[in-house]
Amino acid sequence: MHYHGYLWAGAKERFDQEALRRPPHPEPPPSGSKPELIQRYREVAAEFPTVDLPPLETSYWLVKPRSLIRDTWDEAKDAAAWIRGRVAAYAGRFASDRERDLLSLAELVNSATQTLSSGGDVSLGFYLERCSYLSLAVVTCSPNRSKPELTCPLG
Repeated sequence: MHYHGYLWAGAKERFDQEALRRPPHPEPPPSGSKPELIQRYREVAAEFPTVDLPPLETSYWLVKPRSLIRDTWDEAKDAAAWIRGRVAAYAGRFASDRERDLLSLAELVNSATQTLSSGGDVSLGFYLERCSYLSLAVVTCSPNRSKPELTCPLG
């Protein structure tokens, strides 16, 4: 088992494009469906695997391009340390004073370490100033507990 880290920061408006953040339904719309529904399904089916937006289900990061992986670790504590570093780097831009609290950061890192050690994924999100959003995720790989059928993007 190992862990992959992902980071996305950008406009909240883009983050809110939920159709591109969820995998397409396994079955396409039935024939005779409205053309705009069929077109939208095709767009989502083509874009979901390649778009850099964070997926709604954390494990689906594993189907994204390997170029989106920020780092990989063999130890949960090292992955949690990466989270700590990224949160600390962005803390000055957090929209909420409560989220800047370093004691909360220590609790968050401890919780992340425990979750990752037990085979779970960690996904965090923070509103940043100027209508921006930060998404951090560490995904357990080989296998992923919630989606064991997803293969490691590193091969």
